[in-house]
Amino acid sequence: MPDLVEQLRTDGYAIVRGFLPASELEAVSREVDRMYEEGLRHHATYRDRNLLFEVLDDPKARRRVVLQAHWTAWLSPLLERNRRDPRYLAVLEPFLGPDIKQIAHQLHWKPPGAKYTFYRFHQDARFRDGPSAAGDLLRDAITTGLAIDRQSTANGALRVIPKSHTRGYLGLSDDGPIMVGTTQDEELRRAGLDPVNVVTCEMDPGDLLVWTLFTVHGSAPNVSTHDRRFMINSYVRAAGSDRGEWAFRDGVSTPLGPTPEICKYEQLREKPGPFHIEADWTEEAKAGSM
Repeated sequence: MPDLVEQLRTDGYAIVRGFLPASELEAVSREVDRMYEEGLRHHATYRDRNLLFEVLDDPKARRRVVLQAHWTAWLSPLLERNRRDPRYLAVLEPFLGPDIKQIAHQLHWKPPGAKYTFYRFHQDARFRDGPSAAGDLLRDAITTGLAIDRQSTANGALRVIPKSHTRGYLGLSDDGPIMVGTTQDEELRRAGLDPVNVVTCEMDPGDLLVWTLFTVHGSAPNVSTHDRRFMINSYVRAAGSDRGEWAFRDGVSTPLGPTPEICKYEQLREKPGPFHIEADWTEEAKAGSM
């Protein structure tokens, strides 16, 4: 654990090898597949408060695909227990203390053959209110990513730029959706980052990647013949956030309450759902609206 703390503070990311054993990962894998099938029941992106399935008729795969799902813990008792497993506390407590809330719970898929399976380089602070609060967001938030499948260069493993978290908020990819287009080397250089320093985080199933809200990261498309499933859980120091679902109170694993709490999107107070959202961020949608 001391090595993990030092690497995260120094490099902005770290990998915990063998975080979840194969015997437990198998059940998680089956449940993630069940959530994918749940998403396919919808003709388009679906939201019901924090629960979301991003569904797309992918133009390259020529089939409906699910790209990501948020807060499926409301549908899955297994994933609800997993998000607050004491092993997460062991990783998080040295950074966030014993009182921890959870802001993001996401499943990500990269369906083989699909067009939109890449993410431009960005910082997760983009998706939180007030990137100007750099000090608080850097100190009080940690994101984790659990490898469900082998994460490789071929299937689009996460890529990070070490030490980029020390540069503050850089505004990368703020000009549009992070799944349209690719980050050019010139864009990184303009932000003071050297593309040669990019590291691909190859991982085995059950490994856990940890990074900060200011760590520059992205991923290449999946050019393999198999999926790349990845589960993201992002946590905050409870004293520093009036949002989020409790994960640990005084070090004790805490289940979801009777109703969802606002995590990221303030607009959910006025429009909680359920409703469908037709995709408008793809190149095809933009071309059709011209």
